[in-house]
Amino acid sequence: MARFFALGFLLLPLVEIALFILVGRTIGLFPTLALVILAAIAGAMLLRQQGLGVVERLRSNMNAGTIPGRTMFDTMLIGLAGLLLILPGFLSDAIALVLLVPAVRDRIFSALAGRLRVVETTTSYRRYADPDDADAVPPQIIDGTSQERPDERP
Repeated sequence: MARFFALGFLLLPLVEIALFILVGRTIGLFPTLALVILAAIAGAMLLRQQGLGVVERLRSNMNAGTIPGRTMFDTMLIGLAGLLLILPGFLSDAIALVLLVPAVRDRIFSALAGRLRVVETTTSYRRYADPDDADAVPPQIIDGTSQERPDERP
């Protein structure tokens, strides 16, 4: 699995460059640059809107007494789509637009939720000795006084 991610990171820039060349030949240089800039602006606006709305959605879920897992997942995918829109490239923009479709997010959530297992955990604590416990070893207290050195001036 790690090999596929490494291969993807190596191939993604090459695919993006090839798509830049193809789109640039088809529609020209300036329209291609305009599309890249518009996608980056749209991604920044999407991230800003998501950042402002996520707290309100989480708060409403908590007030309703529901677990905000689905809301957090949707927010994460929309945020990822915003980041992909900011990155220059047409493949990343296409992936971002697909992630913005609610039906696609539903399918991804369903596929991942089936593989998830919720495990209940508790916090651990450290027990300190009870002061009334007779078997407890009292802490050692070192009490000392400082001895001043006599003045060594002649």
